[in-house]
Amino acid sequence: MGAARLLAKGWIAFSLYAGALALGGAHGAWPAAAAGTVVVCLLLFGAMGILFISGYGLSAGHVHPPLPAEINLQKLVPGFSELVFIAFALIVLLVQLFYAPAYHQGPAVDGIESAMRFVVFGQRTLETALLQCHADGGRLFISSLAWTLALIFLGSALSRLRLAATLVRFERKRRPEALGAVPLAAALFVVTLSGFQLLYMGTAYTLLPCHALAGLFGGAMVGIGPLMLGYIIIAALANLLALGPET
Repeated sequence: MGAARLLAKGWIAFSLYAGALALGGAHGAWPAAAAGTVVVCLLLFGAMGILFISGYGLSAGHVHPPLPAEINLQKLVPGFSELVFIAFALIVLLVQLFYAPAYHQGPAVDGIESAMRFVVFGQRTLETALLQCHADGGRLFISSLAWTLALIFLGSALSRLRLAATLVRFERKRRPEALGAVPLAAALFVVTLSGFQLLYMGTAYTLLPCHALAGLFGGAMVGIGPLMLGYIIIAALANLLALGPET
């Protein structure tokens, strides 16, 4: 749950999701002529962020190349929460590519959208912004589905929050956080509150111009944004709980 690791996970998740959307093209069509360009841009974009994040970790002195004896397959396997996150992100991605553009109307879709319009305040703002930009194309349905899965993910992860806090304590004993425990928890809550205001309350949808909301960035934001917000909420709560005494 260190800062460098969270930054790397978030950057990789957003880059892969946006790259998959770009490769999928409109209505699930494969843009064969542009596939090479998309892959090159994805690799450069992802590498740029990882380079800056690695520089932060190296400057703090907490990133060391692993020795061959230290490489363990068990450490490379994602945890349960990460596996749930990946599965939900894949579900949203597949629906966004192959289902939502052509089938974003109907009783089931209207039911999900109505439920999330009641639960998530930002859905009304998103709906208004999409109508003004004439850029729905299933984005409202995708956002509703993403928020549904994000709430399920959040509830599942909250049930294991104490275990996550214990793991954070063990990690800090083995490798102290560069920012310090309290500044990291404070920074995570600032990011959490900012994401809550931008996505859950819908401020981001009013700030984005129509070309961005209707483009690749807007598609990635409504798709994986709620899941990333749920993940950072769990990280913030786990780091806050880890500040308390061990029980």
